[in-house]
Amino acid sequence: MVGAMLGWTAGAAVVATMLAAVSSTEVLRLLGLPDPGALTRYGLPAATAVGEVSAAVMVGSLLLAAVLVPPQRSGVLDVDGYRAVRTAGAAAAVWAGCALALVPLSLSDTSGQPVGVVFADPLPFLRAVGEIEVATAWLWTAGLAAVVGLGCRLVLRHRWTPLLLVLAVASLMPRAVTGHSSAGGSHDLATNSLVLHLVAVGLWAGGLAALVLHTVRGGGHLDLATRRFSALAAAAFVVMAVSGVVNAAVRVPLGQVFDGAYGFVVLAKGMALVVVGWLGWRQRTVAVTALAADPADRRAFTRLAVVESAVLAVTVGLGVALGRTPPPVGEQRDPSLVEEVLGYGLDGAPTPVRMLTEWRFDLLLGTAAVVLAALYLLGVRRVRAAGGRWPLRRTVGWLLGCLVLLLATSSGVGRYAPAVFSVHLAATAAIAVVAPLCLVLGAPLTLAARTVRPRPDGAAPGARDWLRAMYASTPVRALTHPAVAVAAFVGTFYLLYLAGLYDALAGSHVAHVLTNVWLLAVGSLFFWVTVGLDPLPRPPAPTARVGAAAVALAAYAFFLVSVINAQTVVAAEYYTSLRRGFFDDLAADQRLGGNLAWAVGELPLLLAAVLATVRWASADERRARRRDEQIDRDGDEDLAAYNAMLRGLDGVRGEADGPDRRR
Repeated sequence: MVGAMLGWTAGAAVVATMLAAVSSTEVLRLLGLPDPGALTRYGLPAATAVGEVSAAVMVGSLLLAAVLVPPQRSGVLDVDGYRAVRTAGAAAAVWAGCALALVPLSLSDTSGQPVGVVFADPLPFLRAVGEIEVATAWLWTAGLAAVVGLGCRLVLRHRWTPLLLVLAVASLMPRAVTGHSSAGGSHDLATNSLVLHLVAVGLWAGGLAALVLHTVRGGGHLDLATRRFSALAAAAFVVMAVSGVVNAAVRVPLGQVFDGAYGFVVLAKGMALVVVGWLGWRQRTVAVTALAADPADRRAFTRLAVVESAVLAVTVGLGVALGRTPPPVGEQRDPSLVEEVLGYGLDGAPTPVRMLTEWRFDLLLGTAAVVLAALYLLGVRRVRAAGGRWPLRRTVGWLLGCLVLLLATSSGVGRYAPAVFSVHLAATAAIAVVAPLCLVLGAPLTLAARTVRPRPDGAAPGARDWLRAMYASTPVRALTHPAVAVAAFVGTFYLLYLAGLYDALAGSHVAHVLTNVWLLAVGSLFFWVTVGLDPLPRPPAPTARVGAAAVALAAYAFFLVSVINAQTVVAAEYYTSLRRGFFDDLAADQRLGGNLAWAVGELPLLLAAVLATVRWASADERRARRRDEQIDRDGDEDLAAYNAMLRGLDGVRGEADGPDRRR
């Protein structure tokens, strides 16, 4: 196992170092920096390659423990899961160590000073860590990897492995928002595509490495694990291929693919991925079939997996070298301030026609909208194929929510939202109010419960098990309390725009994406609690639902009134710095945004309040009807007891009045 780890890391490091050394002179020339020395020139790509291979092993080992092999019936990790988690802990420690080593190496590379100078007088460089994006990213990476490593040492129960897997994938994200993808033109597309690319590579390369190590250790359930991983690898390959093409197209014009070192590395990486894809197809058609026929026959899988993992290690090295190679200069022109900040230009002021025609597809949320719509339709098809029925209104509601999300993030609305506050506030209302209301009326959890198949006997927990566990978990029970849901929903608007948080986030593409995800999440939570068709873990009283909807309606209206009548302009410094050439009256634009958000969001909130009230009345009517039916069937027990009590009182009164009457 150690030999396999050393072989992967050595292969990636050698490829990355050799190719990066070829282009390092050109990098220094373009940046106008002196040579930082051989240690930085060779050590930086080598440490990056070793760290990224370790990160892939970390992610893959946790994937194996969480998804591919089953735990014990008690919920404690089985021996296979335990070994995988410990392997992930060791890989996380290496990943954290490489990330820490890359902090001074990045400082040396950026400043052009040898590493010895950095350590001789570290105080100026330490003060510069927060100002140099790459060094800060490596610090975040080291911290997240250290948390994962510590968790792997403490965890013994299977239920914690998905959380560790999420943290392990998150440790790849600081790398995604720095480097070539975060600068230059179209950096929104480049960053989003790199996020998808790194996640797909981590799951595929890491999962394959974990299966190889699992085979070396003689682990069990290899046939089940390979079947699950085969489906995941197919999806990861598609995501990796598409995101890689998008990222390369942003950096390399089609006519310059065969010119220069950058195009050469892109082509080499593309060829390596084609080879890996072919090996994965062979794995799926040959090795998985052989394991299904005879779980003890691991020869075909081992041969293909070792070759495939070796090629993937070389691919990681090519990716590291690509990050050290300067992209083609391309056409020389001075970009506008809007292009520098957003990564793309705007042709003029936003108009209804431009909102509908000037699309810029959001690779994250736009893709999520399309995928969610497709999965829902597949679920409806499965229900009907099994002879069941699914209300058309639910399907319409879900698809309408996906359409609203797509339009708000990928149409002209999404294009202008980062640069025009009025468009941004309208898009915020659509993402936080309209889309979630439509989505929860689609009853997705009910559909999932009817379509997601239970896991086979002996298999690791699947999607159905995780949905059930999340549904019954304490955090979900706490979050679905009406007071918590309405506080998270309403409080987001006040914190963002009235407390000044948006002033600090405006202009950051990463913050823009995370904000949209958060708005969609809190909106979905709020409408699930108030008007959702899916059952809640702890159903609130109908009066609590009506109260939460009414409070949100009033608080949202008060928020918009505050925005419209505010004496200060939200993110005034940011919008002034763009020098757009239109909507120069920022106060008027803010008032317009408040009115647009009112038009977009207030009616759905009013509808939610009306729906909650109608359901309250319907619930009272159903209770009354059930009581009448019970009375007709069994008689009114309460009335009979009351009459019996009156008769008893009459008897007592008669006995008390008897002597008086005789007198």
